[in-house]
Amino acid sequence: MRSGLSFCGLTLLLLAVGAFAQGNPDLKFTFSTIKVKGAQDTRVYGINSLGDMVGSYVDSAGVTHGMLRVGSKVTAIDNPDGTNSLCSGINTSRTIVGSYLDSNGISRGFMYQNGAFTKVEPKGSQNSTASGVNDDGVVVGNFVDSSGVQHGFRRSGKKFKQIDVPGSSSSLAFGINQAGKITMQWVDSAGNIESSVYSGGKFKTVDVPGATGSYAHGIDTAGDIVYSWTDSSGIYHGALRKKGKYYTFDDPKGTDGTYADGINDSKVIVGVYHTNGGNTAEGFKAKY
Repeated sequence: MRSGLSFCGLTLLLLAVGAFAQGNPDLKFTFSTIKVKGAQDTRVYGINSLGDMVGSYVDSAGVTHGMLRVGSKVTAIDNPDGTNSLCSGINTSRTIVGSYLDSNGISRGFMYQNGAFTKVEPKGSQNSTASGVNDDGVVVGNFVDSSGVQHGFRRSGKKFKQIDVPGSSSSLAFGINQAGKITMQWVDSAGNIESSVYSGGKFKTVDVPGATGSYAHGIDTAGDIVYSWTDSSGIYHGALRKKGKYYTFDDPKGTDGTYADGINDSKVIVGVYHTNGGNTAEGFKAKY
């Protein structure tokens, strides 16, 4: 599952770093559930400025599909080169990025545009995921190199740029806005998960205060960021960094965790909440 961190097999030790972040009562979040009719499992990972959503769902037969939801209409987005498609990001022209599993069960990044699929991964990648796309068609994601190290990437046109947070043992790129600001997740020397914004060749750490792990995901035009973060018990919660201030939240139905993934410019956040001991997942939309 994409929510939280997908470090492709890395075992990550999360250490407590202080008191937990507290939500601001002046910012209210209103939640609604996003569920594909008849699906066993629904997950929402991205939303564009039009309110179109992408994610994945598991049908009644147990088959996983990528998902595009426009209004109330759901369309399966299945890469013909493999199985278990997952859609992570979408821009206003409905260009979608995500990943699928090839015939060897290896994750491969893709772009879906005008009805056609294109593989998106740097040359020589052992595996890859495309996570975000802006309105200029610039794609960000992550890949594992031949030595097994995970890196973030930015693709503009057909040109790839590797992105690594200095001092990290592993880096991932998740979201990108129109200004080209990119959200990063990375592992520090102590094994903690931290978050940064990459812009103009510089990195700025933007961890959720008090979290044991900060997982930055979507970023809007204003530079506001949505996160998943973990407390000392390992439970996931959502957070919003708006104008430099942090606001935490949980879907009231998410008794076993809230994972926030996407954000648009209309003050809407999307993600996934878990119930039933973490075995049941549903998508959510939160307005603030």
